[in-house]
Amino acid sequence: MKICIPTIGENGLDDLVGEHFGRVPTYTVVDLDTNEVKVIPNTSEHMGGQGNPPEIMAREGVNVMVCRGLGRRAIMMFEELSINVYIGASGTVKDAIEAFKQGRLQKASMDDACGKHAFRDEHHHGHCH
Repeated sequence: MKICIPTIGENGLDDLVGEHFGRVPTYTVVDLDTNEVKVIPNTSEHMGGQGNPPEIMAREGVNVMVCRGLGRRAIMMFEELSINVYIGASGTVKDAIEAFKQGRLQKASMDDACGKHAFRDEHHHGHCH
């Protein structure tokens, strides 16, 4: 299973989870079966390139995207590509993967999307921050 995390640099497992899913400079892909770590540049239209981040993930064979939050359009694109999205990640890539493995992240649905940020409050009522 390949997990992708939006990141702010090229430090692999020690990199920080990026706040703005579509505008991060890199994505870190971790293969949970082989422990292979691959850092790929964000070459999407958000960064002056072509296409969108979900298409980049699909090309890399990603099964799961783990991030802080994301908007409706992104959630729809991931759903169309059969990539599951989990929100609420923070800290380092290593922290985000651990939270995912322990079931501490929320699977994203259209109800979780809002404006620029799709964060849930600590009571999980779906409020946007």
